[in-house]
Amino acid sequence: MKQPEVLLMNIPIEFPHQIFRAYDIRGKVELLNPAIVYAIATALVSQFQKMGQTQIVIGYDARLSSPTFAKIIEQVFLQHQFKVVALGCCATPQMYFAARQTQGNGIMVTASHNSKTDNGIKWVIQSEPPSPEMIQDIGDLASQLVLNQTPLFETVSVEHNIKPEFFLSYQSALIQDIQLKRQFKVVVDGLNGSAGYCAQQVLKKLGCDVIALRCNADGHFPDHAPDPSQAKHLERLRQNVLHYQADFGIALDGDGDRVVLLDEHAHIISADRLLALCAQMCLEDHPKHEIVFDVKCSSIVRQVVEQLGGHAKMLRTGSSFLRRYLSQSKGFAVFGGEYAGHYVFNDGRGLGYDDGLYAALRVMEYLSQFPHMTLSEILAVYPERFYTEDTYISTQGTDPQSVLRDIEISSHNLDAVLSNIDGVRLDFEYGFGIIRASNTGEFFTLRFDADSPAHLDQIRQTFASMLSASYPMIAQDILNVH
Repeated sequence: MKQPEVLLMNIPIEFPHQIFRAYDIRGKVELLNPAIVYAIATALVSQFQKMGQTQIVIGYDARLSSPTFAKIIEQVFLQHQFKVVALGCCATPQMYFAARQTQGNGIMVTASHNSKTDNGIKWVIQSEPPSPEMIQDIGDLASQLVLNQTPLFETVSVEHNIKPEFFLSYQSALIQDIQLKRQFKVVVDGLNGSAGYCAQQVLKKLGCDVIALRCNADGHFPDHAPDPSQAKHLERLRQNVLHYQADFGIALDGDGDRVVLLDEHAHIISADRLLALCAQMCLEDHPKHEIVFDVKCSSIVRQVVEQLGGHAKMLRTGSSFLRRYLSQSKGFAVFGGEYAGHYVFNDGRGLGYDDGLYAALRVMEYLSQFPHMTLSEILAVYPERFYTEDTYISTQGTDPQSVLRDIEISSHNLDAVLSNIDGVRLDFEYGFGIIRASNTGEFFTLRFDADSPAHLDQIRQTFASMLSASYPMIAQDILNVH
């Protein structure tokens, strides 16, 4: 796939501070022009050097601009005498896997599940993701570099390149790890991201009958953004699961670190139910260990973990926070997951990072131990919930922290357990609600979950009533969340 040429003249640049987020760098691709990428790469060099690192792997996803950006980053690190391994086009989990050969140092050019108009950068240092403060430090230093000097770039033209040697070593590790005791018919949808091709090959080598959809990397994303969390993006997968009478449907996001599974009826398995199943799988082999999940997960996850004798630990949202917590738990936390579809096995297998394909394979392996059971049957013990997806509403010009503080004060009169580690979450006997302030825009994110439609509406009404007097417009927006 030939890339458009990029030519940057020596002109002033407005620095995009807004793309430096809580757990990665991400924004509109025009904000990440070559000069900005050059400055970010130079700042990253400084951060790696301060931690005594001298080698690194660099990969990139299917986006049209990704090979060019990755090449700029590679050149900057080479200029500073780093040993650089260029992975080419790959999934983020493949980058994590390869980084083990460089003391856990790696950079990935990707905007994950975002639309084709975006791009971004993720990285790990000594196998751990950067903290929010480290990400802001990169932004601060890069902005100074841009102000002090704007480098002149010559025309750059870079093609996507899949390098078999890195692809095959990752593939081999998965095949050696997973033991399927029976064969499955699987439909895998790569959503035109960088993970589909590898997933297709791994499943075939494990003996599966594979129907592949959109497993070619295509940065034009001709159908829609590579985001499997939106049900409308899974319609083609659903139709194929039913048509081929498959056992599984697997949808991977743009860089392969998130996954959504469908059962044999083409029913989308909610992240909460899949988290509960994975917790059960890990606690069976590691009783009394810890299971970690983010604040957007249903109450059912904590209930299942505690019923199985495990320790439930809730964290703020962000896969980097999840991975760091797991890596620092010294093996006590054996599994972690997020409502967004990140699943991390830390049980002596799985290597401690979020890998959508690996999570799907672990579920398949577990199911293969039960010769006559289907995925829907094994999940039947975890009842369906009634819930809203992540929903965004305007702050209506208010101070978000004041709104959250008022909700917290009002909630003291309720029969609910309060958590304020990331926004305000209230757990009732029958469900929960959460409202969080965005790190990147003037809006709140909300999610409600309950054991019945009536209780779901009750939670929604409760949140709205706490705001109706002082913030009537926000209250009305909450009532409109479905």
